[in-house]
Amino acid sequence: MKRQWLRRSGLLLLALLLALPLYAALIAASHAPQDLLGRLPWLPGNRLLHNLRTVLGTGLPGSPSVLRMLGNSLVMALGIALGKLTLATLSAYAVVYFRFPLRRTAFVLILSSLMLPLEVRFYPTFQVSAGLHLLNSYGVLIVPLIASATATFLLRQFFASMPPSLLDAARMDGAGPLQFFLHSALPLARTPLAALFVLEFVYGWNQYLWPLLTTTDARYATVVMGMQGLINAGTSFALPRWDLVMTTALLALLPPLLVLLLAQRWFIRGLTDIEK
Repeated sequence: MKRQWLRRSGLLLLALLLALPLYAALIAASHAPQDLLGRLPWLPGNRLLHNLRTVLGTGLPGSPSVLRMLGNSLVMALGIALGKLTLATLSAYAVVYFRFPLRRTAFVLILSSLMLPLEVRFYPTFQVSAGLHLLNSYGVLIVPLIASATATFLLRQFFASMPPSLLDAARMDGAGPLQFFLHSALPLARTPLAALFVLEFVYGWNQYLWPLLTTTDARYATVVMGMQGLINAGTSFALPRWDLVMTTALLALLPPLLVLLLAQRWFIRGLTDIEK
């Protein structure tokens, strides 16, 4: 009993530590800028709705519209998530069910890309994107990031765990590879696909360095990248506008949190199915 109490107390303490930065952002977003010059207040203020109206309305002079940045982040996150799942599903299905020369070598090459950090591939990827005239567009925010060796590996493990009798039954019914993929393999993979969608959506939403390198037009600024612009715009006033910056940070947290909450059941089941 005592050990269980200690375990729960430790988990509660860790949860409070993880929630502390979020609480600090909420405090800063609910106060006037002059209230944040000294120590951070302990209790929330009464200006959260006012700051929300300011951020979503006029915003800060010299910074992109927060609504537009949120929309750009949503387009980028959805494009990356759907693109990664499409390529990973097709490549994993091909590796498992098709017998072609150098099949194992191709899979090993896909996995070997995991050893290269994303930052290492930025320069050649930037050169290719510039050569294709993709800079300052939604294409450069999405297309170079839609390859995922991790998703391919996990889906390959799932497809390989499916019983061979399912494929044999489909062949006896006269189903071709595309029919088996659309009517059998893909529906059975909906739970791991849901889990991967949540992971890839959060991955795309949190991208900072790649949009910063490939977009100079404020029309394509994402909310994570635009936070720095909001900070710079806020420091041009007599008082730093950390209240508006933290309000924007809270708004940037909502979409991935909403996706995670809506897909929580599928997310847990999907990870369990992948592990099996």
